[in-house]
Amino acid sequence: MYTVAAYYRFLPLADPAGLREDLRAAFVGSDLLGTTLIAPEGVNGTMAGSAETIDRLLSLLGERVGLERGEVKFSTAETPPFRRLKFKLKREIITFRGAEVDPARPGKYVEAKEWNALLADPEVLVLDTRNTYESEMGSFAGAVKPPLETFSDFATYVKEQLDPERHRRVAMFCTGGIRCEKASAYMLQQGFPEVFHLKGGILKYLEEVPVEASKWDGECYIFDERVSVGHGDFADGE
Repeated sequence: MYTVAAYYRFLPLADPAGLREDLRAAFVGSDLLGTTLIAPEGVNGTMAGSAETIDRLLSLLGERVGLERGEVKFSTAETPPFRRLKFKLKREIITFRGAEVDPARPGKYVEAKEWNALLADPEVLVLDTRNTYESEMGSFAGAVKPPLETFSDFATYVKEQLDPERHRRVAMFCTGGIRCEKASAYMLQQGFPEVFHLKGGILKYLEEVPVEASKWDGECYIFDERVSVGHGDFADGE
Protein backbone atom coordinates (compact mmCIF):
# COMPACT_ATOMS: atom_id res chain seq x y z
CA MET A 1 0.00 0.00 0.00
CA TYR A 2 1.32 3.41 -1.00
CA THR A 3 0.65 6.57 0.98
CA VAL A 4 0.07 9.50 -1.37
CA ALA A 5 0.64 13.06 -0.16
CA ALA A 6 -0.37 16.14 -2.18
CA TYR A 7 0.81 19.52 -0.96
CA TYR A 8 1.84 23.05 -1.84
CA ARG A 9 3.05 26.11 -0.02
CA PHE A 10 3.58 29.61 -1.30
CA LEU A 11 6.54 31.35 0.32
CA PRO A 12 9.62 33.24 -0.91
CA LEU A 13 12.47 30.77 -1.48
CA ALA A 14 15.90 32.33 -1.62
CA ASP A 15 17.65 29.15 -2.79
CA PRO A 16 15.32 26.79 -4.72
CA ALA A 17 18.29 24.92 -6.19
CA GLY A 18 19.69 24.25 -2.74
CA LEU A 19 16.37 22.81 -1.57
CA ARG A 20 16.23 20.57 -4.62
CA GLU A 21 19.70 19.21 -3.92
CA ASP A 22 18.82 18.53 -0.29
CA LEU A 23 15.68 16.64 -1.34
CA ARG A 24 17.55 14.63 -3.93
CA ALA A 25 20.27 13.73 -1.46
CA ALA A 26 17.67 12.59 1.07
CA PHE A 27 15.40 10.55 -1.21
CA VAL A 28 17.15 9.36 -4.37
CA GLY A 29 17.42 5.60 -3.93
CA SER A 30 14.44 5.44 -1.57
CA ASP A 31 10.93 4.18 -2.40
CA LEU A 32 9.68 7.76 -2.91
CA LEU A 33 7.97 8.43 -6.26
CA GLY A 34 6.29 11.48 -7.77
CA THR A 35 7.13 15.07 -8.66
CA THR A 36 7.77 18.15 -6.55
CA LEU A 37 8.10 21.54 -8.23
CA ILE A 38 10.36 24.10 -6.57
CA ALA A 39 10.31 27.78 -7.52
CA PRO A 40 11.08 31.18 -6.01
CA GLU A 41 7.37 31.40 -5.04
CA GLY A 42 7.23 28.04 -3.17
CA VAL A 43 6.77 24.28 -3.55
CA ASN A 44 4.07 22.08 -5.08
CA GLY A 45 4.09 18.30 -5.22
CA THR A 46 2.33 14.97 -5.14
CA MET A 47 4.48 12.14 -3.82
CA ALA A 48 3.96 8.47 -2.97
CA GLY A 49 5.88 5.98 -0.90
CA SER A 50 5.74 3.99 2.30
CA ALA A 51 4.17 5.70 5.28
CA GLU A 52 7.64 6.01 6.82
CA THR A 53 9.14 7.66 3.72
CA ILE A 54 6.27 10.12 3.37
CA ASP A 55 6.63 10.99 7.06
CA ARG A 56 10.33 11.68 6.53
CA LEU A 57 9.61 13.83 3.47
CA LEU A 58 7.00 15.92 5.27
CA SER A 59 9.30 16.39 8.24
CA LEU A 60 12.02 17.76 5.96
CA LEU A 61 9.57 20.07 4.17
CA GLY A 62 8.21 21.18 7.52
CA GLU A 63 11.69 22.19 8.61
CA ARG A 64 12.71 23.83 5.33
CA VAL A 65 9.52 25.54 4.07
CA GLY A 66 7.14 25.42 7.03
CA LEU A 67 4.73 22.93 5.44
CA GLU A 68 2.13 21.90 8.01
CA ARG A 69 0.77 18.34 8.11
CA GLY A 70 -2.79 19.64 8.35
CA GLU A 71 -2.40 21.25 4.91
CA VAL A 72 -1.41 17.98 3.24
CA LYS A 73 -3.99 15.89 1.36
CA PHE A 74 -3.53 12.16 2.00
CA SER A 75 -4.85 9.22 0.00
CA THR A 76 -3.75 5.66 -0.73
CA ALA A 77 -2.91 3.53 -3.77
CA GLU A 78 -2.55 -0.23 -4.17
CA THR A 79 -0.01 0.09 -6.98
CA PRO A 80 2.67 2.73 -7.70
CA PRO A 81 0.85 5.89 -8.85
CA PHE A 82 4.04 7.34 -10.34
CA ARG A 83 6.87 5.85 -12.37
CA ARG A 84 9.82 7.89 -11.14
CA LEU A 85 11.05 10.53 -8.70
CA LYS A 86 11.49 14.14 -9.81
CA PHE A 87 12.45 17.35 -8.04
CA LYS A 88 12.13 20.08 -10.69
CA LEU A 89 13.12 23.74 -10.64
CA LYS A 90 10.49 26.04 -12.20
CA ARG A 91 9.84 29.76 -12.58
CA GLU A 92 6.44 29.30 -10.93
CA ILE A 93 4.80 26.40 -9.11
CA ILE A 94 1.51 27.15 -10.87
CA THR A 95 1.39 29.08 -14.14
CA PHE A 96 -1.17 31.82 -14.72
CA ARG A 97 -0.06 33.40 -17.97
CA GLY A 98 -1.32 36.79 -19.05
CA ALA A 99 -1.96 38.21 -15.57
CA GLU A 100 0.20 39.40 -12.71
CA VAL A 101 -1.10 37.80 -9.53
CA ASP A 102 0.08 37.95 -5.93
CA PRO A 103 -0.73 34.50 -4.47
CA ALA A 104 0.06 35.79 -0.99
CA ARG A 105 -3.29 37.65 -1.06
CA PRO A 106 -5.89 34.96 -1.92
CA GLY A 107 -9.60 34.81 -1.18
CA LYS A 108 -11.16 33.55 2.04
CA TYR A 109 -10.52 29.91 2.86
CA VAL A 110 -13.51 27.66 3.42
CA GLU A 111 -12.85 24.46 5.35
CA ALA A 112 -14.01 21.22 3.71
CA LYS A 113 -16.65 20.57 6.36
CA GLU A 114 -18.11 24.06 5.84
CA TRP A 115 -18.21 23.86 2.04
CA ASN A 116 -21.70 22.34 1.78
CA ALA A 117 -23.25 25.38 3.42
CA LEU A 118 -21.66 27.64 0.83
CA LEU A 119 -22.88 25.40 -2.00
CA ALA A 120 -26.42 25.77 -0.67
CA ASP A 121 -26.30 29.58 -0.62
CA PRO A 122 -28.24 30.90 -3.68
CA GLU A 123 -26.33 34.19 -3.50
CA VAL A 124 -22.99 32.49 -4.19
CA LEU A 125 -21.66 31.75 -7.67
CA VAL A 126 -19.64 28.52 -7.44
CA LEU A 127 -16.88 28.11 -10.06
CA ASP A 128 -14.93 25.00 -11.03
CA THR A 129 -11.49 26.39 -11.96
CA ARG A 130 -10.17 23.15 -13.46
CA ASN A 131 -9.79 22.28 -17.12
CA THR A 132 -12.78 20.95 -19.05
CA TYR A 133 -11.50 17.37 -19.24
CA GLU A 134 -11.27 17.38 -15.44
CA SER A 135 -14.66 18.93 -14.70
CA GLU A 136 -16.40 16.54 -17.11
CA MET A 137 -15.30 13.59 -14.96
CA GLY A 138 -16.86 15.00 -11.79
CA SER A 139 -17.79 18.23 -10.01
CA PHE A 140 -19.99 19.68 -7.30
CA ALA A 141 -23.68 19.74 -8.15
CA GLY A 142 -24.71 23.21 -9.32
CA ALA A 143 -21.19 24.47 -9.97
CA VAL A 144 -20.49 26.52 -13.08
CA LYS A 145 -17.86 24.83 -15.24
CA PRO A 146 -16.12 27.41 -17.46
CA PRO A 147 -14.81 25.99 -20.78
CA LEU A 148 -11.13 26.08 -19.85
CA GLU A 149 -8.54 24.38 -22.02
CA THR A 150 -5.78 25.54 -19.69
CA PHE A 151 -5.78 27.24 -16.30
CA SER A 152 -4.55 30.45 -17.90
CA ASP A 153 -7.90 30.69 -19.75
CA PHE A 154 -9.55 31.49 -16.42
CA ALA A 155 -8.46 35.14 -16.51
CA THR A 156 -10.07 35.57 -19.93
CA TYR A 157 -13.27 33.91 -18.72
CA VAL A 158 -13.51 36.26 -15.75
CA LYS A 159 -12.98 39.35 -17.92
CA GLU A 160 -15.51 38.28 -20.56
CA GLN A 161 -18.23 36.54 -18.54
CA LEU A 162 -18.26 37.88 -14.99
CA ASP A 163 -18.99 41.28 -13.46
CA PRO A 164 -18.02 42.43 -9.94
CA GLU A 165 -21.29 44.37 -9.69
CA ARG A 166 -23.46 41.33 -10.45
CA HIS A 167 -21.33 38.52 -9.05
CA ARG A 168 -20.62 39.89 -5.61
CA ARG A 169 -20.06 36.56 -3.85
CA VAL A 170 -17.98 33.96 -5.66
CA ALA A 171 -16.68 30.61 -4.42
CA MET A 172 -14.27 28.39 -6.31
CA PHE A 173 -12.59 25.02 -6.07
CA CYS A 174 -9.90 22.96 -7.78
CA THR A 175 -8.17 19.62 -7.23
CA GLY A 176 -5.83 20.43 -4.35
CA GLY A 177 -6.33 24.14 -3.78
CA ILE A 178 -3.28 25.61 -5.48
CA ARG A 179 -4.98 26.92 -8.62
CA CYS A 180 -7.55 28.70 -6.46
CA GLU A 181 -4.80 30.52 -4.58
CA LYS A 182 -3.99 32.43 -7.76
CA ALA A 183 -7.51 32.45 -9.23
CA SER A 184 -9.08 33.90 -6.10
CA ALA A 185 -6.29 36.47 -5.72
CA TYR A 186 -6.82 37.47 -9.35
CA MET A 187 -10.58 37.96 -8.85
CA LEU A 188 -9.98 40.14 -5.80
CA GLN A 189 -7.54 42.22 -7.85
CA GLN A 190 -10.29 42.62 -10.46
CA GLY A 191 -12.65 44.12 -7.87
CA PHE A 192 -14.88 41.20 -6.92
CA PRO A 193 -16.02 41.99 -3.34
CA GLU A 194 -16.13 38.51 -1.76
CA VAL A 195 -14.18 35.56 -3.06
CA PHE A 196 -14.04 32.21 -1.27
CA HIS A 197 -12.15 29.03 -2.10
CA LEU A 198 -12.21 25.46 -0.83
CA LYS A 199 -9.21 24.97 1.41
CA GLY A 200 -7.27 21.91 0.31
CA GLY A 201 -9.47 21.54 -2.75
CA ILE A 202 -11.52 18.53 -3.76
CA LEU A 203 -8.93 16.15 -2.32
CA LYS A 204 -9.34 17.55 1.19
CA TYR A 205 -13.13 17.49 0.79
CA LEU A 206 -13.09 13.80 -0.22
CA GLU A 207 -10.75 13.07 2.67
CA GLU A 208 -12.77 14.83 5.38
CA VAL A 209 -16.45 14.79 4.35
CA PRO A 210 -18.29 11.46 4.81
CA VAL A 211 -19.77 10.03 1.64
CA GLU A 212 -23.30 10.22 3.06
CA ALA A 213 -22.93 14.00 3.47
CA SER A 214 -21.03 14.58 0.25
CA LYS A 215 -22.19 16.94 -2.50
CA TRP A 216 -19.50 15.68 -4.86
CA ASP A 217 -20.79 14.00 -8.00
CA GLY A 218 -18.51 11.69 -10.00
CA GLU A 219 -14.77 11.14 -9.81
CA CYS A 220 -11.91 13.59 -9.25
CA TYR A 221 -9.36 13.60 -12.04
CA ILE A 222 -5.77 13.45 -10.79
CA PHE A 223 -2.44 13.63 -12.56
CA ASP A 224 -1.02 10.20 -11.80
CA GLU A 225 -1.41 6.56 -12.80
CA ARG A 226 -4.68 6.25 -10.86
CA VAL A 227 -6.35 8.76 -13.25
CA SER A 228 -9.11 9.55 -10.74
CA VAL A 229 -10.07 9.17 -7.09
CA GLY A 230 -13.30 9.15 -5.10
CA HIS A 231 -14.35 8.97 -1.47
CA GLY A 232 -13.22 5.35 -1.23
CA ASP A 233 -9.57 6.31 -1.74
CA PHE A 234 -9.52 8.28 1.51
CA ALA A 235 -9.52 6.65 4.92
CA ASP A 236 -11.91 9.20 6.47
CA GLY A 237 -14.18 9.50 3.45
CA GLU A 238 -15.54 5.95 3.26
